[in-house]
Amino acid sequence: MDRNLAMEVVRVTEMAAIASARLMGRGNKDESDQAAVDAMRRAFDALNIDGTVVIGEGERDEAPMLYIGERVGARAAGAPEVDIALDPLEGTNLCAYGRPGSISVVAMSSHGGLLNAPDTYMEKIAVGPRAKGAIDLTKSPTENLRAIAERMKLYVEDLTVMILDRERHADLIKEVRAAGARVRLIEDGDVAGAIATCFEGSGVDVLMGIGGAPEGVIAAAAIRATGGDMQGRLVPRNQGEIERAKKMGITDIHKIYAAEELARGEVMFAATGVTSGDFLKGVRFFGGGCETHSVVMRSKTGTVRFIQSIHKFDKKPGYAP
Repeated sequence: MDRNLAMEVVRVTEMAAIASARLMGRGNKDESDQAAVDAMRRAFDALNIDGTVVIGEGERDEAPMLYIGERVGARAAGAPEVDIALDPLEGTNLCAYGRPGSISVVAMSSHGGLLNAPDTYMEKIAVGPRAKGAIDLTKSPTENLRAIAERMKLYVEDLTVMILDRERHADLIKEVRAAGARVRLIEDGDVAGAIATCFEGSGVDVLMGIGGAPEGVIAAAAIRATGGDMQGRLVPRNQGEIERAKKMGITDIHKIYAAEELARGEVMFAATGVTSGDFLKGVRFFGGGCETHSVVMRSKTGTVRFIQSIHKFDKKPGYAP
């Protein structure tokens, strides 16, 4: 996977972001998500890769496209064989109701590099490069916050912890507050939350809590590319999810995964803002076109590029919803 491919992948997230952003605020999350899926699938056709979706919109019988196992890309002779984890619209409710923080994301690795995570929950903790090596999911939130603060040469009271606003996090939120850290609750979008920890300007130092396992793999790719740190542990909700995980090759349900195990080898990550969030602006439309803001990262070089693009619909008809 070369740097030219990294720059091409961002076209995929741009198209998905533009399509879903056109439907922002209309209150129909399924419509927004479908627009993103359709646009992303079309964009993959122009990408010279031999790609396999390992994390996507669901199993083949659940999703007509971008399903797990689907092969995408132009697949011309010599095209690199890659695994793909994607979310055409991360934060569907955020987009549907015009709230901040929805993004379109794609993570890519060499074949076999991305954990084929089941559609279940995952307990996660993520930090930026300044706190790398300080986290441990076997320890309590309070112990982790103290270790993170010490590594970053801060007081615990200086830390901002991002947590999904869910009933299951009531005890976690209570403990984080008791430890003295500040809490920032989000409605959806913990991929964006995990990535935000790696950018100091975001004001987010730590992501904690339970979210989707597939989203954990996508976030791990970005965390690795930026030099941050992350750990995750599956939290199945029932025996059926345990059995499904085993069928996908996971033998130890209680295993704590490091970022390097969730996204192994060389990885790249691209995201485009749909609605404005902590580190990416949303799509802005104007007569005849729009403006997008994206980020592209590569673990091989550690390069992070922010891309601001102007799209003219008369010259790029495929971008126009």
